[in-house]
Amino acid sequence: MPPQEIYRDLELQLEVGNPVFSTTGGSSLSGEGMCVARHENFVYFVVGAVPGDLVTAKVFKVKKNYAEARAVKIDRPSPLRTEPRCKHFGVCGGCKWQHADYDAQLRFKQQRVIDAFERIGGFADFKVLPILGSEEIYFYRNKMEFSFSDQQWLVEKPGPRLTQETPNSPITNHQSPIFLGLHVPQRYDKILNIEECHLQSTISNEILNQTRSYAREHQLPVYSSETESGYLRFLMVRESKRTNEVMVNIVTYDERPDVMEPYAAYMKQMIPQITTIINTINSRKAQVAYGDKETVCLGPGFIRERIGQFTFAISAGSFFQTNTQQAERLYEAAQAAAELKPGDLVYDLYSGTGTIAMFISTSAREVVGVESSSIAIKDAERNATQNGVRNCIFIEGDLKDKLTKDTAWLQTHTKPDVVITDPPRSGMHSEVCEEIARLAPSRIVYVSCNPATQARDVKLLCERNYRLIQIQPVDMFPHTYHVENIALLHRN
Repeated sequence: MPPQEIYRDLELQLEVGNPVFSTTGGSSLSGEGMCVARHENFVYFVVGAVPGDLVTAKVFKVKKNYAEARAVKIDRPSPLRTEPRCKHFGVCGGCKWQHADYDAQLRFKQQRVIDAFERIGGFADFKVLPILGSEEIYFYRNKMEFSFSDQQWLVEKPGPRLTQETPNSPITNHQSPIFLGLHVPQRYDKILNIEECHLQSTISNEILNQTRSYAREHQLPVYSSETESGYLRFLMVRESKRTNEVMVNIVTYDERPDVMEPYAAYMKQMIPQITTIINTINSRKAQVAYGDKETVCLGPGFIRERIGQFTFAISAGSFFQTNTQQAERLYEAAQAAAELKPGDLVYDLYSGTGTIAMFISTSAREVVGVESSSIAIKDAERNATQNGVRNCIFIEGDLKDKLTKDTAWLQTHTKPDVVITDPPRSGMHSEVCEEIARLAPSRIVYVSCNPATQARDVKLLCERNYRLIQIQPVDMFPHTYHVENIALLHRN
């Protein structure tokens, strides 16, 4: 139990140490961008601090073995501290490390990957390649998702950024009940109404503001999950960094052509750079930015992006790496790790729109991609055809089933020489790990955006006749705690 003198709203001075990252891959600590501090033999996780800061912090949560606190005053700034560029820093749910020098961010992220492999995987002898930092640390994203709400998170008082908001800030409506922006941490029913985000381009910000103005002017109702009524749910903007194509995707509760057609015409008139506008229908209660039906309101219904020598068509519902420039470096690093030979058969698992498959296709005999999303499969096949790639085959289906039940494709495409896998944040099912090991490829290249689940899966593979050779961290998301990592395994 915590000492009796530790209580909510207690203020105390703390010397701040290293960042805290969740060992389970969750976001309860790491998602807050917290740092650890110790005072009188008790542990504090501090929001709004940088390692090396001396801060006055206010406790807002007390647990059995630790307390969470928020820095309210910087008594002695760390040499790692820098001025955040965004006026919403400390309030919105993204970019929690803007106040830390970027070189320091890279060191934190590399150590996060190392810690995951040492603590979760139990590895001790493996090579760590230096993290690949991003050349662009602002305006680097090619996709942003904004939420509509009829409830706004109001900043308590302007003042210093450290005190802009607290968990008990008042939440009330503004002049109009239509707001559009990003979620406040741990408050998914409320959004921070923003006018600019420094992660995507000025065009994206213009789309954000014009869409909100249009919705307010025409009093379009916002969807409520409580009443299961309303219309507007999400705005998604996708941009090509190399072809300058722009997609606007409005996610709504139901289909209203009489609303979307004039909206599309208005947006094209106001922002000519827009090349396609899509209306996605999500009639389910779940607040997710995808649905069961897509209607193209303007343009071809997709945008194109170039990575390496290939051009990829990207649909509204398809996965594509959000940092185009770093995605190219990520794929180059994965290809180098795979050490491909002209006669190699490669399995590309969780293949998405076929980006990795096509990127490595010139170095292998054949690449077989497996992906559960039918939309992504269609994009991958279209991408291969349009790029003249003839040695990539894409198979639709849940990977676990494709490796354990529906295995006819394995007879057609025999034992792989190399497996490249890029699963979602949750990692791979244990049966998938077992089946990959049973396939016995000589090399496995595991790409992941979650070092915790990656280390867990690599441990399983290494218990099945593989050894970890090296890891290569890649920073795809500057100013966030997220980090990508490539793990190379060789068969014993």
